[in-house]
Amino acid sequence: MAGQRFLCYIPFNMGRIIAISNQKGGVGKTTTAINLAASLAAADMRTLLVDLDPQANATSGLGARKDSFERSTYHSMVFGEPLESILLPTELESLFLAPASRELVGITVELAQEQGRDRQLKRLLEAVAQDYDFVLIDCPPSLNLLTVMALVLAKSLIVPLQTEFFALEGLSQLIKTIDRIKVNLNPELLVRGVLLTMYDKRNKLSAQVDADARQFLKNKVYQTVIPRNVRLSEAPSHGVPVLIYDKLCSGSKAYLSFTEEFLKQENIMDSAA
Repeated sequence: MAGQRFLCYIPFNMGRIIAISNQKGGVGKTTTAINLAASLAAADMRTLLVDLDPQANATSGLGARKDSFERSTYHSMVFGEPLESILLPTELESLFLAPASRELVGITVELAQEQGRDRQLKRLLEAVAQDYDFVLIDCPPSLNLLTVMALVLAKSLIVPLQTEFFALEGLSQLIKTIDRIKVNLNPELLVRGVLLTMYDKRNKLSAQVDADARQFLKNKVYQTVIPRNVRLSEAPSHGVPVLIYDKLCSGSKAYLSFTEEFLKQENIMDSAA
C-alpha cells in the first residue's frame, strides 16, 4: 500500500490543518482520525496526527502507551515545549503523532490567566505545519477549550456522525458552536463534510439516519459510509490502524474509499482557492 498515491495535489498550505470533532463520544471520531491519517500516510503523504483528547485514544491506538513517552500536547500548551520535541513515530513511515495525556483534563484551569489562550495551539502548529502534507487534530468529545483551540486553528472540520437515534440532534449543537467561532474567532472555518459511521446494513434505523442526514445536509455528507466492523473495533487494542491490522476487512476498505473521496475534495477546494 505504501507508495500508492490517490491523486496529485499542490504543496501544503495552512488550509490543510483539519479538525475532526463531534461533541458526542462513541461516534467513531478517533477511529476516523487514526485511519484517515494512516491512509494518507500509506499514500506517501507526510501526515501529523495531533491528539487533543485527554482520553488519549488516538495515542494508544497508534501504539504509544502512556509509559512510553514523557511529554505530550499538554506540555507543549502549558509549558511551551516545541511541538516537534514531543512527536513520536508510528508504524507508518510518513505518519507522526503528537501524543495526548490525562493532564489535558485540567488545561482550562491552567491556562485561565493566559492571554490569547484560544490561539495557543495555533502558535505551536504554525512552527511545524509546513513539514507535513496534512495535519489532523483529534478533538475531545466535548465543546471545551481544547476543541475551541482546534477550531480556531483549523480551516475545515470533519464531523463523524453515527447512524443511530438522536445523531442529528447532537450535530445541530456542534454547528451552532461552529457558527459562533466563525463570527468571533475564525471566519474561514467550514464544515468540510459529515462522515456517517457505525452503519449496520441489517438495521433499518441506520438506513433512515443515512437518508435523513443526506436530506438535511445535502452534499455535506460524504458518499462513503463506515460500517460496523469487528476488525475495525479490534485494531486500536493492538496499537495499529486497521490498514495494518487487517487491510482486507470492510472497515479498512471503507476508510481507503473515504480517503480517496477526501483527496478528490481537496483537489476541488484547491482549484477553487
